[in-house]
Amino acid sequence: MQKPLAIGAEAVLTKSGNRVLKHRIRKRYRHAALDRKLRTLRTRHEARMLTRLQKLEFPAPRITKVDERRGLLEMGFIDGPLVRDVFDKRHRQLAPEIGRKLAQLHAQHIIHGDVTTSNMILSKEIVFIDFGLGFLSRRVEDKAVDLHLLDRALESRHYLTYPKSMERVLAAYREAYPEAAAVLARYEEVKKRGRYKGKRQQTI
Repeated sequence: MQKPLAIGAEAVLTKSGNRVLKHRIRKRYRHAALDRKLRTLRTRHEARMLTRLQKLEFPAPRITKVDERRGLLEMGFIDGPLVRDVFDKRHRQLAPEIGRKLAQLHAQHIIHGDVTTSNMILSKEIVFIDFGLGFLSRRVEDKAVDLHLLDRALESRHYLTYPKSMERVLAAYREAYPEAAAVLARYEEVKKRGRYKGKRQQTI
């Protein structure tokens, strides 16, 4: 039996040769027909997102096979450490690259939905992975929330280099994305809402 590369809430990843298999596992607490439908739809959705990224030549996993009925995606294996494990030592180089790549996604109105250094692999360049929560949107709010998710991830996981690392992300994002000004202004609003919510919860 193959040892899983990773086990998430929705899926298990295993390696087979130079391929990675992402299998959306059955949830026993869900009705069988509903569970099958959800796994099929989510597998189809992620496959479409990855196919779109491949056409754009964006660094993301390359689909080699899709089995919607089984909730299975087969992708090319990407060799390298998670950015999470090397970011603190190399943040001066990696933070701007993350900013540029996120700008590249947003310029195509692609929202990742879970932007953390755990969802990036450092190969020859940074490769974004796990587009299961990704979607298409032109809304400034959605792009700002993507940035805010990354901000929170850097603050909690990479607090030794935060906030400088996030400043480098934003500087590169601003330079690479012509419509960055509106997104960054909304990002500041989203941050303020998050701080207000946190303070309010503490007083309840």
